[in-house]
Amino acid sequence: MDIRYAVHPDHMKHLDTAGIRKQFLAESLFEKGALNMVYSHIDRIIAGAACPGGEKLALTVTKELGVDWFLQRREMGIINIGAAGSVWVDQKEYALESRECLYIGMGPREISFTSADGKKPAKFYFNSAPAHAAYPARKVSLQEAPCLHLGEPEKANVRTIYQFIHPKVLQSCQLVMGMTILEPGSNWNTMPCHTHDRRMEVYLYFAMPDDAVVFHLLGEPAETRHIVVRNEEAVFSPSWSIHSGVGTGSYTFIWGMVGENQTFTDMDDVPMSALK
Repeated sequence: MDIRYAVHPDHMKHLDTAGIRKQFLAESLFEKGALNMVYSHIDRIIAGAACPGGEKLALTVTKELGVDWFLQRREMGIINIGAAGSVWVDQKEYALESRECLYIGMGPREISFTSADGKKPAKFYFNSAPAHAAYPARKVSLQEAPCLHLGEPEKANVRTIYQFIHPKVLQSCQLVMGMTILEPGSNWNTMPCHTHDRRMEVYLYFAMPDDAVVFHLLGEPAETRHIVVRNEEAVFSPSWSIHSGVGTGSYTFIWGMVGENQTFTDMDDVPMSALK
């Protein structure tokens, strides 16, 4: 388990490129035959990935959580971005095709991952957050998720936002999770930008060619910085930071939020004139 600590905005001003990447960027999450996790002290979210080959990968507890099993006091959301596979929850199988989601509430003791074909591995990306109540597991397909169509071709930001784990869809304690797909010819996301002091957010960028990058913008509106992000890498965004991006081409990203509320529209818009 890779551990990351919270960063104050005043500390952020003194970080160089390597320091910013070390604090906020998660690289090499998807490793065939492995399960990798990053634990952030920003609202104690865990972002991770399981990429099973021919074997079953089990989610195991580590001492950082201080519990007897992983979901004893946590909930989690899982989205498959690879080939077909299954998530096993206390021996019950949930088959997930690419871009399908599974929510698992607090309580189940055994969580494991398998690929339908070991030569074409599934890629399970997940977010997990502390939970106070147990809610039932539920699978959500792309077709079942409410969606928002936003943006304009003239601004190169035409995109569709799919809400998988959301109060409109199912009940969770604090985790909200979904996927944003940009149209060909669009490369901007979340611009004009915003912050939300009540919630932090994690972005996983994927569906990008190897030679493509996204310049993910973060920091206070008047103290912006950027991280160069490549395919299947994630960025942790504190609640005080903007979280926008522009790519060398179109891309898709998964967003996960935890914090004080689950109100998707609870945002503090930042005027373009305030950005520096």
